[in-house]
Amino acid sequence: MGLSRLAALHGVATSYSPSPDVTVSVPDDTVIAVLAALGVDAGTPADVRKCLTAAESRSRLLPPTVVVWAGEPLPPALAGLPSGSTVTVEPEPSDLPGHPAGRPPAPLSMRSRAAAPAEPVASGEPAPEAVPAPEAAPAPGAAPAWWIPPPHGVHRIHVRTPDNRRATATLVAAPPRLPQPPEGTHGFLVQLYSLLSARSWGMGDLGDLADLAAWAGRSVGSGFVQVNPLHAAVPGKPTDPSPYRPSSRRFPDPVHLHVESIPEYGHVRDRAALDDLRQDAAALSEAVLNKGALIDRDAVWELKRQALELVAQVPLTPGRRADYCDFLAEQGQALEDHALWCALAEVHGPDWHTWPEALRAPRSPGTARARSELLDRVDFHCRLAWLTAGQLAAAQRAAEDAGMGVGIVHDLAVGVHPAGADTWSQQEAFAHGMSVGAPPDAFNARGQDWGLPPWRPDVLATTGYAAYRGLLRGLLAHAGALRIDHVMGLFRLWWVPEGRPPTDGTYVAYDAEAMLAVLVLEAHRAGTSVVGEDLGTVAPGVRETLARRGVLGTSVLWFERDWEGDGRPLAPEEWRRDCLATATTHDLPSTAARLTGDHVTLRHRLGLLTRSLEEELTADLTDTAEWLALLARLRMLPEGDGDEEAAVRAVHRFLRRTPARMTGVWLPDTVGDRRPQNLPGTWDQYPNWRLPIADPEGHPVTLEEITASPRLHALMEVLRPRKPHTAPPGERRP
Repeated sequence: MGLSRLAALHGVATSYSPSPDVTVSVPDDTVIAVLAALGVDAGTPADVRKCLTAAESRSRLLPPTVVVWAGEPLPPALAGLPSGSTVTVEPEPSDLPGHPAGRPPAPLSMRSRAAAPAEPVASGEPAPEAVPAPEAAPAPGAAPAWWIPPPHGVHRIHVRTPDNRRATATLVAAPPRLPQPPEGTHGFLVQLYSLLSARSWGMGDLGDLADLAAWAGRSVGSGFVQVNPLHAAVPGKPTDPSPYRPSSRRFPDPVHLHVESIPEYGHVRDRAALDDLRQDAAALSEAVLNKGALIDRDAVWELKRQALELVAQVPLTPGRRADYCDFLAEQGQALEDHALWCALAEVHGPDWHTWPEALRAPRSPGTARARSELLDRVDFHCRLAWLTAGQLAAAQRAAEDAGMGVGIVHDLAVGVHPAGADTWSQQEAFAHGMSVGAPPDAFNARGQDWGLPPWRPDVLATTGYAAYRGLLRGLLAHAGALRIDHVMGLFRLWWVPEGRPPTDGTYVAYDAEAMLAVLVLEAHRAGTSVVGEDLGTVAPGVRETLARRGVLGTSVLWFERDWEGDGRPLAPEEWRRDCLATATTHDLPSTAARLTGDHVTLRHRLGLLTRSLEEELTADLTDTAEWLALLARLRMLPEGDGDEEAAVRAVHRFLRRTPARMTGVWLPDTVGDRRPQNLPGTWDQYPNWRLPIADPEGHPVTLEEITASPRLHALMEVLRPRKPHTAPPGERRP
């Protein structure tokens, strides 16, 4: 009983429900291991009693982080302060990104009381400054009269009670909802590496992304292009190709650079060396596009690294130098740490746990010496981050210039590699010896272990969510919107102790109010929307809370059924409005593969089926037939059965009929690609994350061929907005 109470105080679950009528107890040794990762020793009953007594005896005036939403009631931590308490809000510095320019804001002082009207501030304290009114007018009784709403931002709040108790905390003042995308916008979903143009160096790059956005906005009226995470990868031989297991989520990977677009490229003196590299890059692309080779990220990076080192020898012009210096100042310590990790990885390998002990901490004397010794390499990696940020900004500008209402939708992975730059530079923020995953469910009886160390919720709270804020600010700087992978992780994550199966994990809770407030605040400052990937098992109330704050969900056609009723496919008008509606994702079969059953035979060939091939094909055919029958009843399939291209168009015609704010088209679907980009449950059995977009026969197609494809243009016609009916003169509209 004591262990359960101690676990509850730290947000660690001792049981979970994989389905409404089933409750599973978490093993005690799992709970003890998770508590240890949170700095709580519960190894013996005596340790439990000691920690429980200490935890229950602590009395805090305020939690480490407090959230206030504009126009909404104050949280209990503030509303319940003793009458007569003095509250001072110290606004964040005005030079932070997103903060209104102007003179430094003065502290806001006020005194709490049980009832209005408000008392004056305490004698001898400065009078409160006038502050901007919140964007949404407070509802009647939303906040007590004594409360002076601070501007949106991350502030410090100081409290002194009449009996002279004191507390200081981080105060997150957030707008009530996220910005929303234009109604009824459509766009493409693409894994950027898979999109090769005639000029690519063996994989798709940011130049290709800008070109795709410019074409899609102008030619087919698209409002966005969503890409995979472009986070920095852990270097290796080979590099882990998954974009969802990066070294750092804070900084992008320079492998995505389009080298020829860098201004200094044209001034490299050793043209012969550049020409040789370009010829080698052309050979890489030729092998992928015409000889059946897989995308080789390591080979691409080796060529680009050599070219970028030549480019780095070109002096920056005064204007470019000033821009680079501004970038360094803005990114600060985070960039310096990331670049130093990259430099150290070149010398000692990509796993910092195996480095000399003196280098395993970012603030050690040994690391300080290495920083000085590797100054040139640190500067090189800083410059790569600057160049990549510049091309990310150029891609978003290209999308905006093409008339896109959203632009580039970037993707935030759920975590980072345990050996990468983020876990080295922010060691205190991660729960070492733990991995994020998923519990057993109806689709995977063994659960899942993703190999990603989770953030410690206690450290996030005590640091005012600084690491999370910096991460979001960096990602949103050049985004039109942000997709969050496994958005349920803002509420809780399944922690698996190292060396144990996923079935022996448990849920650890996060302060969802604070996580959402920071997300809404940073997205509001950047003017971006947010899409949450909320597929699979979702705890009660999570989708409703996300919707209240304006986070769009993700709805995939094949999963949209009346699960609480007859289980039949949902009619288009029954879909939710606040979502991105798609036919598939990078982890699912393409639409053509779904319609033909090719995905079942692929999984059978790889030994991934849990039933016989005949049983699986029968179940799949039944599922598909139900959807095709609905499309036929809705007169969305005038061509009838047997026409694959027509069926793909009908699926997207259906998506367009739903009230979804955004409709996403998987770019490989536009040319009939049968192959998934990622097949969950496989590692080396399938070439995950290494396939170029291909036609129905599996022959790779370039960006130029995709945009000229008659199949693509026929599909996109069904997504064009309908023109309003204009009645001829003398005719009344119905």
